[in-house]
Amino acid sequence: MDDLLVFLDGPEMDEKDSFICVVVNNIDGPGLRDTETQQYLARLASCSYIRVVASIDHVNAPLLWDKKMVHAQFNWYWYHVPTFAPYKVEGLFLPLILAHGSSKQSAKTALIVLQSLTPNAQSVFRILAEYQLSHPDDEGMAIDNLYSISRERFLVSSQVTLNAHLTEFKDHELVKTKRHSDGQDCLYIPLTKEGLEKLLSEIS
Repeated sequence: MDDLLVFLDGPEMDEKDSFICVVVNNIDGPGLRDTETQQYLARLASCSYIRVVASIDHVNAPLLWDKKMVHAQFNWYWYHVPTFAPYKVEGLFLPLILAHGSSKQSAKTALIVLQSLTPNAQSVFRILAEYQLSHPDDEGMAIDNLYSISRERFLVSSQVTLNAHLTEFKDHELVKTKRHSDGQDCLYIPLTKEGLEKLLSEIS
């Protein structure tokens, strides 16, 4: 990465020279707002052959940057152009990110989805996640087993309630179903061990 930045930050260019324009939608989004990523983006923006165009969603997004990043690296020109458009398109891609992203990114995406669910739904998900971590060689957790534990902890009052939670999980691709060797359906979370551990540590 450092070699690439050195290459892109060549001698000062003339107005007629070509440059690379990097467009970032939602530069303050969950997948980009960590300090390391923002520092790399700032260094990239400061390269002489790079121009960055970005949008932000949150009113406090500038708090991600210090004075050097704002004035010397990004060197923003600010334009206030709210669209007031709903996040329907962005929301469609959350399951895809979960399925194909890195462990770190997938855990972040799953956390965003879980935070939109009820506390009971989160607790049911935790039961499944803890079972998966403690039984790594199993094909999944039997639905009957999940129901029994959830009912014992007063998280669900009936199979119908559990099914409602499972439908929510499956719609967001947080949970998948597979057929156990004995013929019964089992549930599993399509995350790596590392991603699942990180997710559990961040669920309140």
